[in-house]
Amino acid sequence: MSKKPVLVVMAAGMGSRYGGLKQIDPVGPHGEVIIDYSIYDAKQAGFEKVVFIIKRSIEKDFKEVIGDRVARHMEVEYVFQEQDAMLPEGFTVPEQRTKPWGTAHALLCCSDVIDGPFAAINADDYYGASAYKLLYDRLLKAEDKDGVGDYCMVGFHLDNTLTDNGHVARGICETDAEGNLVNVVERTRVYRTPEGPAYTEDEGKTFVHVPADNLVSMNMWGLTPGVLKEFATRFKEFLEKEVPQNIEKAEYYVPMEIGRMLREGKCKVEVLSSADRWYGVTYHDDKPGVVEALKKMTDEGKYPDHALFA
Repeated sequence: MSKKPVLVVMAAGMGSRYGGLKQIDPVGPHGEVIIDYSIYDAKQAGFEKVVFIIKRSIEKDFKEVIGDRVARHMEVEYVFQEQDAMLPEGFTVPEQRTKPWGTAHALLCCSDVIDGPFAAINADDYYGASAYKLLYDRLLKAEDKDGVGDYCMVGFHLDNTLTDNGHVARGICETDAEGNLVNVVERTRVYRTPEGPAYTEDEGKTFVHVPADNLVSMNMWGLTPGVLKEFATRFKEFLEKEVPQNIEKAEYYVPMEIGRMLREGKCKVEVLSSADRWYGVTYHDDKPGVVEALKKMTDEGKYPDHALFA
């Protein structure tokens, strides 16, 4: 594809998590939030445009706290993920539904602004500089062929994504000899144990160990615009089949739909391996470790010793 890759940041849930963005937690030595590091690393890798997916109710706060600063350094566009956005004809939002429809729906809301390869990330995950470079360089070569989507994702070593403060959910990747994704198995209770990473399916009675360097998906995808047409078709199926069974909580997820496409032969996904450590604040006690790590990276010169986006 000839178009330059665009960064898409899924941030529609930020308002509910932070009770309004005014309360967003700083983690950097100069008051930076995690999203500042994501945008900085993406810009260094070559991305020149970012699309923020937000809820309209947080637009003012988001621009004041994040967007206006970033817009002085990169092209910025906004997309609004609302419950009634992109609903197929004949569908309405159930009265009892308050949750957003999920990450695949978030990307679907970008259909009118995406016309080339794009990277999709979570707003509150720190992925590391090398992950963005891997993704950008791979997206420059992305080319769908014969109706098969040419996608990629960044995989992280499992041990580099765990917390010492409890269990996490992780998508354990299975790849073939060429490094292409075969399957992602969701494990909802993965722990760091003295013997290494392990998951339990019986409330801790027994544990199954997983190699520390097994790659896991942290929702960092490289996609082409054709995926949005697939998501549109599949969204209707989701509304017809999944929502009636769980009206309040059913969600339309990117990994779930990419997995279905893989099984149907409609895409291939190259897994790009990053040795960087992933950081996020899954638990309140995770924050000091994130703050310490980012300060250390700044002291080592990986980030400038001033506000990233003044």
